[in-house]
Amino acid sequence: MTEAQLILQLKKGERQAYQTLVKSYQHKVYNTALGFLQDNDDAQDLVQEVFIDVYHNIHQFKETAKLSTWIYRITINKCLEELRRRKRKKRMAFIISIFDSNYQTEIDKYSDFEHPGIKLENKEHHQYLNEALLALPEHYRTVIVLHKLEGLGQQEIADILDKSVSAVESIMVRAKQQLKLLLIDKLKDKG
Repeated sequence: MTEAQLILQLKKGERQAYQTLVKSYQHKVYNTALGFLQDNDDAQDLVQEVFIDVYHNIHQFKETAKLSTWIYRITINKCLEELRRRKRKKRMAFIISIFDSNYQTEIDKYSDFEHPGIKLENKEHHQYLNEALLALPEHYRTVIVLHKLEGLGQQEIADILDKSVSAVESIMVRAKQQLKLLLIDKLKDKG
């Protein structure tokens, strides 16, 4: 079945087409979410949210881009929303902890996460990498996750982010530089 046929069937509300869509994209969506959220349960929840959004909004899909590009955009936006929600929750937990000494925060919940796609010999270095990735600005983290964890090319990333390839290349260079600096700082502090 071609992508155009799949989209047509999805827009008609055909259940089999939706099942085909989920089977085709669930692993990509999960891996992308896992790269951003660094929590298995949150990534699985986000996958469901993405496919619910796709189901409800397929009629708004303009076929000027590939279906995978549209799905990646939805995934990235949902991941960034979740990360913003977490930041608000951390700030609130800190404020509550000032007034309530019995309150347990979840600030360090994600620092020990190990992404299955990243193989590092030293767990401590893995933790530094996760912390550094989370410290990157959103647009830098996005290109790193899509390129290094998802294995997407610069043209695909440019399509997903609605940017030129040269803009993606520039962001990638700056993201790698900043990631390198963050890792050097982390290793100096521990070393």
